[in-house]
Amino acid sequence: MAARGTADESRRAEGVLRDGPMPKHAQLREILRTLASEELLPGSPVPSERELAVRYGVSRLTVREAVGQLVAEGLLVRVRGKGTFTTRPRVDSQLHLASFTEDMLRRGMHPETVLLEAAEAIPPEDTAEALGLAPRGTAYWLHRLRKADGAPMAVERGWYHAGLLPGLLHQDLTDSMYTLLDRRYGVQLETGTQTVLAEGADADTARLLGVRPGSPVLVFRRIATAQGRPIEDMTSWYRGDLYQVTMQLDRDPSGSGQHRPTIRPT
Repeated sequence: MAARGTADESRRAEGVLRDGPMPKHAQLREILRTLASEELLPGSPVPSERELAVRYGVSRLTVREAVGQLVAEGLLVRVRGKGTFTTRPRVDSQLHLASFTEDMLRRGMHPETVLLEAAEAIPPEDTAEALGLAPRGTAYWLHRLRKADGAPMAVERGWYHAGLLPGLLHQDLTDSMYTLLDRRYGVQLETGTQTVLAEGADADTARLLGVRPGSPVLVFRRIATAQGRPIEDMTSWYRGDLYQVTMQLDRDPSGSGQHRPTIRPT
């Protein structure tokens, strides 16, 4: 009898699922919730569907349903071609004018930039207008992947005023742009307007961020100026599972009833 009791305890410790009022996918979901939230470090891989199916004596369809519910809750994330991982804590940003590198360093994270494309070209009409360019004037186009602690965090695609930043494409574009502009050109970006929206990642953005196409991303379009001159028109796509924005909202003193974020250093 003692041996049977020991075996039962071992089976329970292993998490064998039993028939009962709670469906097996729900039982497995709670086991995985405990594993992800209490035992594994953020960014750790969880066992594969096959391993979980064998371990808990269920079908892969049951495993897929349990994992899918935790992905929907944001506790797990699927990375195409790599597997399923526990999510990292979201980076929380209070809106202020700072480079990605400065923002991540301030949070104790290691920033990394991969330069995907750099060229001088004629920008779209709305960008030309935003940067105050002459008709058919050119600007510098940059396409970069930004990482934090090794995890893809954001994709940046945007333009810089070529006339005010001669030779920019010959500089090191894998570090803080704002530091480069200050040290090389004496340009300090002081003010900006930023539009934030949410959308599903297109195939190229999803591939770079390591998420499925259609996954939620936060999109920021920022136009920044120095001494009243527009310098930057940049759009960034941030992973929705790793990034969030906090804003302090104050009622407009003019009495219009509008709310606006306070832009200040964190």
